[in-house]
Amino acid sequence: MLNEEQSSKDFEFISRAIAIAVQNVANGGGPFGAVVVRNGIIIAEGTNHVVQSNDPSAHAEIVAIRNACHEMNDMQLTDCTIYSSCEPCPMCLGAIYWARPKRLVFAATADDAAKSGFDDAFIYDELKLPSDQRSIPTVHINIEKSQDPFLAWIQNDQKISY
Repeated sequence: MLNEEQSSKDFEFISRAIAIAVQNVANGGGPFGAVVVRNGIIIAEGTNHVVQSNDPSAHAEIVAIRNACHEMNDMQLTDCTIYSSCEPCPMCLGAIYWARPKRLVFAATADDAAKSGFDDAFIYDELKLPSDQRSIPTVHINIEKSQDPFLAWIQNDQKISY
């Protein structure tokens, strides 16, 4: 259960994520916004720029994570909370887990997004299928050198684990 102060801050930051999503629509972008907060201060924001940048990965959460990591000079957001105007899609959820924030807070649900034409259910369904049964033809080629990158990683004494 959140205390009153946390609930007030959550409302403030989720409202900001929603506001930048609405503004993004007016600017020709998608209806998604995200805010990264650390110690009660917004350190980065992001909106959906898929159409403007011709980049299918330019979702609000991804943009906000990239901006926050750049601002913090760190690849992880361990002491941050990510506020998203909508429940993250599978790609964004994966990125959020890799960024390792302490919390994720969202407003609209995936079902709300689907009603507006942003339905990610098919991706979840695809992930459950064996790779050779997915709608995008997926071929696994296992050659002798396929393990070389991992062997190089294991043998690298200067690697930064993540």
